[in-house]
Amino acid sequence: MDRIQLSFKWILISFLLLVACAANADDANLTWGQLTEGQRQVLNPLASEWDTLRPWQREKMLDIARDYPKMNQKKQELVKKRLTNWSRMTPYERENARKKHQQFQALPEDKKRELRQKWHEYQSLPESERAKLRSESPETYGDSGLD
Repeated sequence: MDRIQLSFKWILISFLLLVACAANADDANLTWGQLTEGQRQVLNPLASEWDTLRPWQREKMLDIARDYPKMNQKKQELVKKRLTNWSRMTPYERENARKKHQQFQALPEDKKRELRQKWHEYQSLPESERAKLRSESPETYGDSGLD
């Protein structure tokens, strides 16, 4: 009897995992028109390209839309700004942004803090000073829309 119950439980767990995976895959295949009003409102900057995004990209964006109502207003504004900036990037720029993000995430915490501090110092400069730095060294001071 124990073997039968154990086998049944194993089959049930496997089935539930399969259903959960299928549900996530279905979400990733939703067209723009199938999104809820709330999802469309949050993801609006991506409306024109939603149906061409890869499934993993859609999943990531749907996660953002799911978490959006729980965010404070400042975080919501930052998400909107980043989605808008992302929607304006070319595929090449997006790939470079992904690579830079991965490189940044691989850094030790002290180096991340140092770079964040330098970025905030740069952001606090007058626009004329930032323009001068960008023209002198575009590879270092390119305005990447990070905040």
